[in-house]
Amino acid sequence: MNATKTAIDGPCDCSLLGNLPIPSELKKLHRIDCKGQTVVIGIEGSANKVGVGVLAYQPSTNSYTTLSNPRKTYISPPGHGFLPKETSWHHQAHIVALVRAALEEAFPENKNPGKEISAVCYTKGPGMGGPLRTCAVAARTISLIFGCPLVAVNHCVGHIEMGRVATGASDPVVLYVSGGNTQVIAYSDQRYQIFGETIDIAIGNCLDRFARVIGLSNDPSPGYNIEQEAKKGTQFIELPYVVKGMDVSFSGILTYVEQEAKKSLSKGIVTKADLCFSLQETLFAMLVEITERAMAHCGQNEVLIVGGVGCNRRLQEMMDAMVNERGGQLCAMDHRYCIDNGAMIAQAGIFALQHGITTKMKDATCTQRFRTDQVKVIWRPSTVW
Repeated sequence: MNATKTAIDGPCDCSLLGNLPIPSELKKLHRIDCKGQTVVIGIEGSANKVGVGVLAYQPSTNSYTTLSNPRKTYISPPGHGFLPKETSWHHQAHIVALVRAALEEAFPENKNPGKEISAVCYTKGPGMGGPLRTCAVAARTISLIFGCPLVAVNHCVGHIEMGRVATGASDPVVLYVSGGNTQVIAYSDQRYQIFGETIDIAIGNCLDRFARVIGLSNDPSPGYNIEQEAKKGTQFIELPYVVKGMDVSFSGILTYVEQEAKKSLSKGIVTKADLCFSLQETLFAMLVEITERAMAHCGQNEVLIVGGVGCNRRLQEMMDAMVNERGGQLCAMDHRYCIDNGAMIAQAGIFALQHGITTKMKDATCTQRFRTDQVKVIWRPSTVW
């Protein structure tokens, strides 16, 4: 594994997040390391990225620190998406080395780091079945080797909690945008309630599929390459704009822009850059609209963007302009924490662990369907709008 450090940020003070205090009677129910810290491993592998993060909680400062966060990405051939079988093989080939690298970075002088681990957290779902199963097996194995409990984590909640901790956003409206999900979320009554979502394909899937149509590379990701291509666009092509109440639809827009590409690119009427620019502007405007509506309904002035598409600078710019007009604040991150990673699973998992939630071995399964609002967020107070 590459010896480059994967965790360079300092401790994140969580005193302003508004989480419930850690129950004193539960503090001694899990293993504590030699420094008095709670330390967990997080394993993520719901799609084409597999990552392992090690996260520590220091009670004296009420802060969380990512100690390591290595990951590997399965990059499919140009013109192709990633399939479950090949993605599973990729994760199986890399998971052991990633665990070893994460532990070596987190505990450079410790030859038996398993004794320091309080729990193993893993992605239960949603995601692709084969890759999820690979990481669940790895998590169960590590749990048995280290003699510590398991914590099953909802992938979407992992994104949200990592975003809250990394940016210090206490109670934001959340825009969750990735290859498999598009949701506008707000917290109420110990649930991350979904205000609006895609009614067909996710925004990341829409961008990825269009990138394949126009021949863009999958390295480092199709969405990133669309973002770079869009910066060179000079002509805006009007595309369908499909907002249905609080929900959005991307499949028809994708069909339209694919047909436009096949019809106009060869004739030189438009360029790839023009199409990428137009697609981004249209899709992102739809997301800004429904996010603003959620802000108005909830009376919130903070927006947190999470998920792989969330590190797109143009999306951040458009959202920031809207939020500033409302006198609010945008909370956004870069690729280190927006893109799927093990530390985000560790972050949601350690919150659950500290409030008494663990997963029995017989229940340590995975599922492709696991909605954000199915999780009871017991580490936050039961507030309502």
